[in-house]
Amino acid sequence: MERTQGATLALYGAAALAEIAGCFAFWAWIRLDRSAWLVVPGVASLCLFAWLLTRADAEFAGRAYAAYGGVYIAASLLWLWLVEGARPDRWDAAGALICLGGAALILAGPRGG
Repeated sequence: MERTQGATLALYGAAALAEIAGCFAFWAWIRLDRSAWLVVPGVASLCLFAWLLTRADAEFAGRAYAAYGGVYIAASLLWLWLVEGARPDRWDAAGALICLGGAALILAGPRGG
């Protein structure tokens, strides 16, 4: 089933949210001295992330993962701002834009022999 590029980006966005939330559960437990029970929903979130990424419309896993990487970086900076309360600076924004450009190139680049 072929998805539009917008649908693929939305899927990557959902996967990024699931991955970041899952990883942050471990961060909160180990680095912020929160309850170890946070790991339970964190692991579930990481499983959701892995499942969502398999839904990406790509012929090869490596290409899907590479394109996802740019979205993950931008989503991580949004998490930094919205959840952790630290506003990304211009270097963060510039780096994210470069990565999103690379992800777009990977997704939309012409394929062929």
